[in-house]
Order: sequence, then C-alpha cells, then structure tokens
Amino acid sequence: MKHFLFVNFKTYEEGTGAKAVALSKLLSSFSDGVVEIIPVVQAADLKAVCFASQLRVFAQHCDAVNYGSNTGKILPEALRAAGAHGTVLNHAENKIGNDAIKATLARCREVGLKVMVCAETLRRAKEIAAFSPAPDFIAVEPPELIGGDISVSTANPKLISDSVKEIRRINSGIIPITGAGIKSNLDVSKAIELGTMGVFVASGIVCAKDREFAARQLLSGFPKSGSDSVEP
Repeated sequence: MKHFLFVNFKTYEEGTGAKAVALSKLLSSFSDGVVEIIPVVQAADLKAVCFASQLRVFAQHCDAVNYGSNTGKILPEALRAAGAHGTVLNHAENKIGNDAIKATLARCREVGLKVMVCAETLRRAKEIAAFSPAPDFIAVEPPELIGGDISVSTANPKLISDSVKEIRRINSGIIPITGAGIKSNLDVSKAIELGTMGVFVASGIVCAKDREFAARQLLSGFPKSGSDSVEP
C-alpha cells in the first residue's frame, strides 16, 4: 500500500526560490514508489520546482475563481499550467470557510487538480469528508501542535485513529493524512500504525540543519514495501 509524505515548504527562507528548487531535487532523490513525496510550495516557486523535480507537486493554496478580474487570487488553471498536480486548502495558517472549500473543490475538479483539505478537529474532518465533490485527502492537524516538538501521534493518538475511522466511514475514497509536530521516524511509524496513510510535515525537514538526514530519518518510519497502490 502506497503511503505519502507531504512536505510543506511554507514561506520559510529555506523553502523559497532557489532553495525550494534545491530541496525538491533532494526530495526527488528519495523517491522509491512506496512512499510518494509531495512538495507543497508557494505559487511563485511552483513552475521552477515542477520543472526541476520528478515529483508531483502541490500548491499551498488555490481560490475558487475563473478567468477575469480577481487580483491577488490564485487561479486553478494557472496552477495546472505551471505543472501543479494538486493543492492544499484550509491550512491552519490560511483558514477558509466551508462554502469557500466547497467552491474551490468544484473548480479544482474542473481543471484536474487533486486537493488535500486540512481539518483541525475530528468534527471538522467529518464535515469535510461529507462534501461533494470530496477532497482526495484530508489532513488532520491540531493547530496547537503545528511547528512544535511534540507530535500529534504522541500528544493525541486517539485523534488520528478516530479521524481515520470516521473519514473512511463517511467516504472510503478519501485518503487520511495526519500532521503537526511530526519530527522523527517514531512519530511517522506511530501515525501509520494508527491507520493514517501518510504525514504532513514542514519544519522537521525544511528547516533542519541536515535536510538529507531529516528526510531519510522520517522516511525510515514508513513500511518498507507494500502491494496495492493508492493513487492520489
């Protein structure tokens, strides 16, 4: 079974411009077909990162707009043309309401973009899982743990197991992901043990002093092989 490592470059200096391209190349070197590594990058870096790496890249945000007068918004067609495979919506640092999520999901479906929607609580994850069209992924991330040193798999393992159970009950086609404070292979292996299909990390790799070591260590927490693939 394929698992997923989403790496959020945020707007860290280490994940911007030429450094974003360099990090995407490094992550590409770990691609093995068992764990799919997905960089999540700023819109301004999207085209360069897609060109430089062999990975399927997600944008950090997208808006429910069409061609026209939408200054400052991110057009789904523009992301697709730049090479994006998908986008993240509703990250804790860029929250949007349910109506905006639904409208953006519909626009992304029109242009062929995959979508991962973030949910801060079990209740929110259940709401989002019932949307139509549904997201491809739901990432459950308690905001109080994001960027910290205690992982969700340690601080609140029940949130992971309950979220996986409820997401699959509502829509078995959605792939559950978890994040917040994931820093080690033990954090990853515990999250996978609790039923999630992948993790969403940021500073643990992007801001690490040795990014190669950090990526290698996190990847070592995933199962080494599998059979049936899960396609995003």
